Amino acid sequence: MLGFQEQRRKTYTRAVAIEFLTDSALDDPRLADYRDLQDRKLGEGSGRFIAESELVVRKLLATDIPIVSLLVTSPRLASLEPALASSKNPPSVLVVPQAVMDGIAGFHVHRGCLGIAERPRCCEIPADAKLVVVLVDLVDVDNLGAMARNAAAFGANALLLSPRCADPFYRKAVRTSAGAVLSLPIIRAKRWPDDLLDLRARGFSLAGAVLDECAISLSTFEPPPRLAILFGSEGPGLDEPTRRLCDTLVTIPMAKAPTVDSLNVATAGAVVLYHVTQFAGRAEARTAIRNPPATASG
Repeated sequence: MLGFQEQRRKTYTRAVAIEFLTDSALDDPRLADYRDLQDRKLGEGSGRFIAESELVVRKLLATDIPIVSLLVTSPRLASLEPALASSKNPPSVLVVPQAVMDGIAGFHVHRGCLGIAERPRCCEIPADAKLVVVLVDLVDVDNLGAMARNAAAFGANALLLSPRCADPFYRKAVRTSAGAVLSLPIIRAKRWPDDLLDLRARGFSLAGAVLDECAISLSTFEPPPRLAILFGSEGPGLDEPTRRLCDTLVTIPMAKAPTVDSLNVATAGAVVLYHVTQFAGRAEARTAIRNPPATASG
């Protein structure tokens, strides 16, 4: 009877190159990019990024992004079988014991699943985009990842980042986004704030989300047909020069609580984007009622 590892090799021989490594793999040069992941490795200049967790790797396998390799434990290999089998370009897979994975990564990878992939090429905001989320100087990778997840969840067509924003393909940002960065068009501005003004030239209204009693309450905000919604950095929020560029400033009114004066930027982003998409949905429904589709006569 074939052993577990031999069965796996036999199963994937035709489609996926799989190699089972032992405890001696700590010095294997193929694992160099996986080493000491608590350090900020594979930055924007490296051309690669780390995918962490089975959820993110599963989504990665469903894209056209070139994958260099996967590093997984045996249980994760078993659960990834369907995704590997259906992947257009299945990567090589290195299978290691959990202790080896933890030793290489420098921390306990409790999800038992990592991947190295090529960074997506630079893209542009789609010509038919109606909703763009703009992040201004958002430097916390967890918040950036959460905002990317919000943008994808509420149907934004693209994410525009100011030059000082964190790396959207840093390991923690990718994980926190639940893989949303893999499919959402993400553009890092090179000409700031000209890239923002280009949106206005394309017919977008610029709305800044701020903490300001003088701003329009979100509940009364009627989003225009094409909207770029701006969110500022943690703490200071949108800087004054960027505020002046906005057509509208919108705020989420806070209760007079003595210990809370604002929401985390990712939480606020979810609230604002929910309102925007719900308003757009109601507007489309009203249009459909006023202009019912013509029916064939006779």
